[in-house]
Amino acid sequence: MNKFYVTTSIAYANAKPHIGFALELIQADVLARLHRQKGENTFFLTGTDEHGTKLYRAAEEANKEPQEFCDEISQQYRELKKVLNISRDDFIRTTEERHKKAAQALWKKCEKDIYKKKYKGYYCVGCENFINQKDLVDGKCPNHQKKPESVEEENYFFKLSKYQDKLLDFYKENPNFVIPEKRFNEIRSFVKEGLEDISISRSKEKLPWGIAVPGDESQVMYVWFDALTNYISALGWPEEKKEFETFWPADIHVIGKDINRFHTALWPAMLMSAEIDPPKQVLVHGFISSEGKKMSKSLGNVVDPVELVNKYGTDAVRYYLLREIPTTEDGDFSQEKFKKRYNHDLANDLGNLLNRVLVMINNYKVKPIKFKKQYPSIDKLKKDYPQCYIFDNKRYNKLLEDFRLDLALREIWKIITESNQLIDKEKPWELAKNDKKKLEFVLQNFHSRLNVIGCLLEAFLPETRTNIRRQLETLKPQVLFPK
Repeated sequence: MNKFYVTTSIAYANAKPHIGFALELIQADVLARLHRQKGENTFFLTGTDEHGTKLYRAAEEANKEPQEFCDEISQQYRELKKVLNISRDDFIRTTEERHKKAAQALWKKCEKDIYKKKYKGYYCVGCENFINQKDLVDGKCPNHQKKPESVEEENYFFKLSKYQDKLLDFYKENPNFVIPEKRFNEIRSFVKEGLEDISISRSKEKLPWGIAVPGDESQVMYVWFDALTNYISALGWPEEKKEFETFWPADIHVIGKDINRFHTALWPAMLMSAEIDPPKQVLVHGFISSEGKKMSKSLGNVVDPVELVNKYGTDAVRYYLLREIPTTEDGDFSQEKFKKRYNHDLANDLGNLLNRVLVMINNYKVKPIKFKKQYPSIDKLKKDYPQCYIFDNKRYNKLLEDFRLDLALREIWKIITESNQLIDKEKPWELAKNDKKKLEFVLQNFHSRLNVIGCLLEAFLPETRTNIRRQLETLKPQVLFPK
């Protein structure tokens, strides 16, 4: 049996879930469901990143102990499984003992490339990253628009520079390592410019919250060196070999563009140092703006996915994020666009199609074709069941291979739009008066179309797929998406 291992990044547990992470979760969930449909042994991992300066300070501001603070925030991310109907297989927390052991074990595996020295530089708490002066814009971090902090202390360093040529060779040997191409070009250019060794620890005196460096209790691990290990710690590495040997290397990491460098340069270098295979692919999505503006607490325009689901339902939120936001590009959320997608695409196009077909099947007493056993082959359908709709899936499959989930959904909606137009063209209500044989053929075709639509939607809108299947079997129409 083929295997498929997909992960999201682990969400930073300093604030409640936002819609950007909901997008990432849903994208990864679709991939997991698609590979399960193929019968592949699939493992889907998500979780929370619970160490670092940013989190420690957030806990202080909330007047809570870091662990208590992490427990509360992590639980909100865990609950997204139900809220967004996420089919994950495991949820990893970096405060778990299994993860701490793995992070320290990986450190030891990389010790030949780790050394200690005094260091002075700029640290962006928002990025949890040391930042070069040349990368500052007007003295500020370009991502967070804040001046980084000046840090001077003795830390451990990882010889990232040693892996510059090895990374470039790896990129050359794996031309599809990063999707989309422009994100791959960015990381190639970054590595070609020259890599510097990076600090991978902080003084425990200044940052008490973190995983202790093996053999040196005065230092805690740099949050990224700790966090990236989650992709193997969740598989039981290094103690439990079975799951690790079954699923590693990861087939794909789904991440946001702001953490591309960590996943496509630092992480592969760490694994090369530890003599572990790098992941096969990294899918990079963009950012979501709100009403055309960057989301921020100060502007009060942060979109809460939980509130959205409570108002419109899980599949409506999944549909908007998958269809409206280009899979590998930036996108925008607005209430107006959401309502338009909901009312036009879901309630009118899909909901009305299902309702119209079932009402006519009942009114005109037409029996849809039902296959008792295995669904017939395409050749048998064409020969023995010409009234059944056959979907030409070449373009659709190619879009899925290219990770264009938004365009794949558009292909499904083409069938829906075409079906609605065909009802108006065929006019079953006229056929009921003068051509009962053709009426039966036409309505059986529409019933089979809806079955195909439902099957295609299974990975994208799983609740809707279940609802469509139930209605097609019982012939009892119900409203799919209330306006």
